[in-house]
Amino acid sequence: MTTTTSTDSVVDLTARLTQEHLGRWQHGYLSDDAKAVGALARLRRGAGKPAVQLPDLWDLIDTQPLHTARRNNRPLSENELARAEDALHTALTLWALHQQSRGTGMHQTHRRERPRGLGAAVHRLMPANDIDDSLRKRLVRAGNAPDLTTLAQRLRDIVTLLRREDIPLDYALLAGQLYQWQWPGGADRVRIAWGRSFHAWQDHRDHGPEQHNPADDPSAALPAATDKDTL
Repeated sequence: MTTTTSTDSVVDLTARLTQEHLGRWQHGYLSDDAKAVGALARLRRGAGKPAVQLPDLWDLIDTQPLHTARRNNRPLSENELARAEDALHTALTLWALHQQSRGTGMHQTHRRERPRGLGAAVHRLMPANDIDDSLRKRLVRAGNAPDLTTLAQRLRDIVTLLRREDIPLDYALLAGQLYQWQWPGGADRVRIAWGRSFHAWQDHRDHGPEQHNPADDPSAALPAATDKDTL
């Protein structure tokens, strides 16, 4: 794992740690590595469930970098640690559900020319030049969830639809948003980000078939475009 620095926000730390886990597991799973396949099977059982209910995953998801991180020359607070760990757990278990039996990586890095945020992914489920109101309402319901457990369950339903259509998502970006969502005022900011992402996909619908780009490889370093909002 990389060493975190005092200049990283906790949003960044959470996103970066998610990226590092996925870089290893997704590459291994697509290469049919037995350890990665086993890890995905264990993680998948946790999708939509609180981390505290799944001690089987405590030795699988390494959160040690969060405990050694320093922010503003101090360790992370208990609230920061708990919320970062819960965001990490939620994002990784949802990815495992999404990746199951898929031959390409379902975690792909968000880029401006190829949006991979949650809103864009939901928009991709819809017919061209049309808005499916039932799908839009699923995204709205997720954003209005009263707590992280409910949010994870509603995201699980969305991820199941994305998996069926082989539509990828940036799970590192999502992890940072899940951390942010848990703070006062954070849910509003995340909903705004999801709404912008939803509308951003319209600008890319007609760019033709997607081509593989090395930047989509989750084993690459997390790009500088990661959400920098500090909580």
